[in-house]
Amino acid sequence: MIFHIQDTLVSLDVLEKEFCCDLGTCRGCCCIEGDAGAPLTAEEEQTLQALLPDLLPMMRKEAREVVAQEGVAYNDPTGERVTQIIDGKDCVFARTDNNGWCYCVIERLYNEGKIAFKKPVSCHLYPIRLSEHASFTAVEYHRWDICHCGRVYGKKLHLPLYQFLKEPLIRRFGQEWYNELCLVAEEWKKQSQ
Repeated sequence: MIFHIQDTLVSLDVLEKEFCCDLGTCRGCCCIEGDAGAPLTAEEEQTLQALLPDLLPMMRKEAREVVAQEGVAYNDPTGERVTQIIDGKDCVFARTDNNGWCYCVIERLYNEGKIAFKKPVSCHLYPIRLSEHASFTAVEYHRWDICHCGRVYGKKLHLPLYQFLKEPLIRRFGQEWYNELCLVAEEWKKQSQ
């Protein structure tokens, strides 16, 4: 089932699946697992390039070397621009603290009030993934095994994915779009009871 909201097509999973990141269990491993970096818009790539003087001191030595040689982004096998990675998996903007917790240096600086950019919207939206098409954007749930604890925690809290991701959904699509999504979700809930 797909729902048409403004210029997007939203999958039913976005409304029905329950999810809440459980960082206490996963320790942020989505930043250091996988086979490609985080999708970036052209504007985000330019922003990251401009923020490098702030970001580089916090990045791993290997990350600084990759960025110096290849830039902040590359084309993945599908041709999409994504953040650079180290050793075929770790995002260059990821660090691991002394307790084994992974964190994003971009988000850390944002939370400290040192930069105005939180992180790429694709990271902020995860586990929702967007695919851009000529006349619409597909908004879909991406199921990844490493996020099993997020599904368990979301189910425990009875927290629908679209509610967990309220802030990034509004960031990407706006308040009016999100309000419409909530109305669609409520209508669907009534019809499916």
